[in-house]
Amino acid sequence: MSGLLPVREVAKVWGRKHLPPPFGKSYEEAIGEIWFEPPPEVQELLVKYIFTSEKLSIQSHPDDDQAEAAGLGRQGKEECWLMLDADSDARLGIGFREAISPGRMREAALDGSIEDLLMWHRVEAGDFFYIPAGTVHAIGGGISLIEIQQNSDVTYRLYDYGRPRELHLDAGIAVAKGSPYDPELHRKIGPDEGSRLVNGPHFLLDQIAGTPDDDVISNYERHCLVIPISGSVKIGGATVSAGNCALAKGLSSVDFTQAERTLVTTPLLD
Repeated sequence: MSGLLPVREVAKVWGRKHLPPPFGKSYEEAIGEIWFEPPPEVQELLVKYIFTSEKLSIQSHPDDDQAEAAGLGRQGKEECWLMLDADSDARLGIGFREAISPGRMREAALDGSIEDLLMWHRVEAGDFFYIPAGTVHAIGGGISLIEIQQNSDVTYRLYDYGRPRELHLDAGIAVAKGSPYDPELHRKIGPDEGSRLVNGPHFLLDQIAGTPDDDVISNYERHCLVIPISGSVKIGGATVSAGNCALAKGLSSVDFTQAERTLVTTPLLD
C-alpha cells in the first residue's frame, strides 16, 4: 500500500490562526500542529508540522523502558526538529545551562525560574536538532518546523507560564535529564544539501536535494514516509506536493523528477 496520509489539524493555545505556505490557510481557532496519521506499515513514527505564536510548555518525555515501566506500552518519545522558518528573535530551550538535581528542578518548576535555567538557542531556517528522550525542552514562539518523532503522545509538562493546564511534575522529573544539551546533536542544513540527518536508534531520516543517489535508495527498501518540503514527487502516479506526507513501498518506487527538497524517514525495528 502507498499514498497520501490523512491530515489532522490540531488546535493549540500557542498556535496560529494564519498558517504560512505551503498551507496558507486561515482558521477561527489557533492551529499549532498539522499531523499526518501514521499508517500500519510505519506506525512507529509520527510526522507533524508545528507553528508557534507563543512558547510551548517546558516538558520532557520518557524513553521506551520508562514508558513501559509506567504501563504506557513500550513506546517512548525521541524526536527531531528541522526549522523551516523563524522570527529574528526565535529561540528553542533545550537542556540546562549547567547540571541540576531533581530537587532543584522541582523547585524551579514550581517558582517559574526553570525558564531561566534552560539554555535558549537562537534559531533560523535550516537548524536541525535531535532531542533524545528525557531532554527538558521548550519550543519558543515565532517558529515553523517539521518534527519527526516516535509515535507517542506521552508529554510531561513541567512548567506552562501560568496557563491553566495540568502539570506532571512527579512523572516529568522522574524521566528528565538535569544536564546540558549535547551540541553534537545540533546541525545546520542548507536547503540544497543532501544529508543523513538521523541514523537511529529509532528511525532513519534523510534530506534529499533533487534526486536521491543509489546509497540513499538502498537504505529505504522497506516502507517509508516521503515528505516534500519544496517541489513534488510522484508515488504510484499520484503527485505529492509540499505540505503533504505519503507512504511509499521503498524509495525506488518514487519519481523524484520534480523534486527539490524532500525528507524521507523509516523506522528502525528491533
